[in-house]
Amino acid sequence: MSKLRKTFKYRLYPNRAQVVLLERQLVLCCEVYNAALQERRDAWRMGRNRISFPMQSAQLPLIKGDCSELREVYSQVLQDVLHRVDKAFDGFFRRAKRGETPGFPRFRSRRRYDSLTYPQLGFSLEGNYLALTKVGVLKVKLHRPLEGTVKTLTLKRECGKWYALFSCEVETAPLLPSDKAVGIDLGLESFLTTSDGEHVENPRHLRQAEFRLVKAQQRVSQRKKGGNRRRKAVRLLARQYQKVRNCRKDFHHKTARELVQSYGFIAAEDLRIRNMVQNGHLSKSISDAGWGQFVSILQAKAEWAGREVVLVNPRNTSQVCSRCGAHVSKPLSERVHSCPICGLFLHRDVNAARNILALGRSVQVKS
Repeated sequence: MSKLRKTFKYRLYPNRAQVVLLERQLVLCCEVYNAALQERRDAWRMGRNRISFPMQSAQLPLIKGDCSELREVYSQVLQDVLHRVDKAFDGFFRRAKRGETPGFPRFRSRRRYDSLTYPQLGFSLEGNYLALTKVGVLKVKLHRPLEGTVKTLTLKRECGKWYALFSCEVETAPLLPSDKAVGIDLGLESFLTTSDGEHVENPRHLRQAEFRLVKAQQRVSQRKKGGNRRRKAVRLLARQYQKVRNCRKDFHHKTARELVQSYGFIAAEDLRIRNMVQNGHLSKSISDAGWGQFVSILQAKAEWAGREVVLVNPRNTSQVCSRCGAHVSKPLSERVHSCPICGLFLHRDVNAARNILALGRSVQVKS
């Protein structure tokens, strides 16, 4: 039985003094991140040898001696900040070698540095209380049991609320084998359509919350910049967007779970969403559907349950007849597939889902 990493997220309830202390640590870590990034940028421009994590980590004790404020932060949390900088540059060099847009690492704003990570030590969980070195004891709401071996702990600030994210190593729990296979076609009219002819309604979470978002945005624009009332309005707007994200993610998890429990093999589209959102008429609806997040959740749940998910090229899956293979051209507005060769008549998304399943099976046979 294999082991995988699984993250458990719980709500934290720090008191006012602890909130001030945590936000102070975020500011200090942000300053360390930007300083480490600046050192590497200077070395890069001057053509010196690349600065590594061990080199910067060895400087931390000296920096603490000069800046006593950094002693307020647990030592391993500071080391994790340097790990983040190292990962940012590793990603930059990897993308540059592949010929992709590299995206040089950028400085972080204090408002956008929102997490502290304890890689190994410095924390302990006892009942409904989390003890943190340099912070104290915080109340935590364990709405579900913690499983496996805790590897890291991340404290995250989201819209003025604090959360504890435990990354645990947990043994997988495979489901009973299943011979059932399905192809799924992702869309906007229906969120997804299966090759069995089932349609899952598109909830359109962003569209449903648009009125509330507009009102919240108007409230922000009416407030004076730099004032407390504007900061409060911004926080309320962020919570409205957070609610939309949470609803969308909950829908994705439930839909993916139903598919994984029902089918042993799932074929889905490998969509190029970045290219698709260039369409100004459909970009908001595509982003609202969140296809990329759904596919990632589906793959993770399938791996956990011992199922197989295959991504296939969606090119022409809605234009080819799933029975005879004839090419039947039709615009996007035409929602029915009618083949003049074999007489197949069905919904165009069901036809596409059947083609996706056939492509997925061919990939499965080759592998």
